[in-house]
Amino acid sequence: VPKMAANYLMHNRSISPAGCGTQIFLFLTLGGGECFLLAAMAYDRYVAICHPLRYPILMNQKLCLHMTAGSWLLGGVDGLMQAGATLSFPYCHSREINHFFCEAPSLVRLTCANTMIFEFFMYVCCILMLLIPLSLILASYSLILAAVFRMQSTEARKKAFATCSSHLAVVGLFYGTLMFIYMRPKSYHSVGHDKVVSAFYTILTPVLNPLIYSVRNIEVKGACRKWLEKHFKS
Repeated sequence: VPKMAANYLMHNRSISPAGCGTQIFLFLTLGGGECFLLAAMAYDRYVAICHPLRYPILMNQKLCLHMTAGSWLLGGVDGLMQAGATLSFPYCHSREINHFFCEAPSLVRLTCANTMIFEFFMYVCCILMLLIPLSLILASYSLILAAVFRMQSTEARKKAFATCSSHLAVVGLFYGTLMFIYMRPKSYHSVGHDKVVSAFYTILTPVLNPLIYSVRNIEVKGACRKWLEKHFKS
């Protein structure tokens, strides 16, 4: 986003190879890290709902630090490998990227080398980075759903669903768009569609995250209500 803003204000649409590699690395590191952090958050919801009395023991500070560090480490390794591999190809044709930022699939289209092995490697990485955390999330929520159906109190069920609603909304937005880009066969890719979907997980989803996570906060809801009342009355 800062690069896009600078390009727009300075009417400059170029980027250096180092800048392009940095974008790929940061994007994949942060994106991969978020995949595993969302899985860790799903486990946190599972413990909070299914084992509330053991929560301080099962979700201790040491485990939280390990899960956080592991998420960023795995994301960083994926980002480093894909950025290095993408920039190692020869680019002997047009160097105009038909995208609003440097993304590995967009750059691969411009190479004049056989990228079949790299595309297979990227596909495997995406399966590991997307499907493994998603499987953990689905497993956690399956156990949560089973526990919620066993609850006798309607109020307890509402509280459990409210606890999970914001996380599920973020998971749906984030994983849905990422899987649409990275896990489709090459023949189904459309540059126009890819750019629109990429805008969702690079710009729209991060902008919506604070709102989604804070929508249950009493102070935030009160501030929103006051703002709506003020503008509605005026």
